[in-house]
Amino acid sequence: MAASPRTVVVAVNPMASFGKRREVGPRVVERLRAAGHTVVALDEANVELLRREAKRAVAAGADALVVVGGDGMVNLGINIVAQTDIPLGIVPSGTGNDMADGLGIPVSDTDAAIALLLAALQKPPRRIDAGIVRHGGLSTWFGCVLSAGFDATVNERANLMTRPRGRSRYVLALLRELATLRPIPYRVVADGVPLDTDALLIAVANNRSIGGGMRVVPHASLDDGMLDLFVVRDMPKWRFLRLFPKVFSGTHTEIDEVSFLPARTVTIDAPDVVAYADGERIGPLPVEVSVSPGALLVLA
Repeated sequence: MAASPRTVVVAVNPMASFGKRREVGPRVVERLRAAGHTVVALDEANVELLRREAKRAVAAGADALVVVGGDGMVNLGINIVAQTDIPLGIVPSGTGNDMADGLGIPVSDTDAAIALLLAALQKPPRRIDAGIVRHGGLSTWFGCVLSAGFDATVNERANLMTRPRGRSRYVLALLRELATLRPIPYRVVADGVPLDTDALLIAVANNRSIGGGMRVVPHASLDDGMLDLFVVRDMPKWRFLRLFPKVFSGTHTEIDEVSFLPARTVTIDAPDVVAYADGERIGPLPVEVSVSPGALLVLA
């Protein structure tokens, strides 16, 4: 593809059209046009409409897709451009910006993120791995982490709650799930090897963090052709509560009950657990997770 794309599709998270983030999308479009690019700006009423229009615009002949939002928007973009020659650009403006952070894109400085995007459009894109989740006969791409444990149950509870709004809803869901925390009997197979275990948390990571900065696998690489199986085995609740905050600094790696295993394919099954990928609901286990090396081009 050309060093400087001629047509850039910009998809803006519908939830970012109000509040302090409402100016980010228009600013991205303005800066791209000022740099000489043709911009197809998409600002739809809901995510499903946005997904449909973004697919249509990319298929019509785009040179790049740029998403404005958090990890949910990144996931939307990945599922449009994975295994194509269309690169994905990210301007983070969500509550969770883990993919942007893993790529080295500034997550708290919009102008710096836009400047990086403009510079990236002038050079060859970076090629990174993407994960694939197979569930119920369907396949879904993801960029960050597949969650199938405590963090996923928190997400599931939060999604079923109507209030409070915003991040506080997830904090309340976290506290409620902690009250009933218990080990789950998992049936896990990693690259053909059975690894059944009772665990509190299991995740399969392509990127290093989830949940807006929880560095579950701080050593994860986006371009090593591998995923990382992250397991937190059973421990007393008081110990889990004391150690859980360490995940935000990535200092949990030496805890006895924590293990990491590189793998290309992982299957996970357990009763009454719903899997999430990049914070998006996949469905009840079982799932099969695998890596597709170099499947994604990114502007970073």
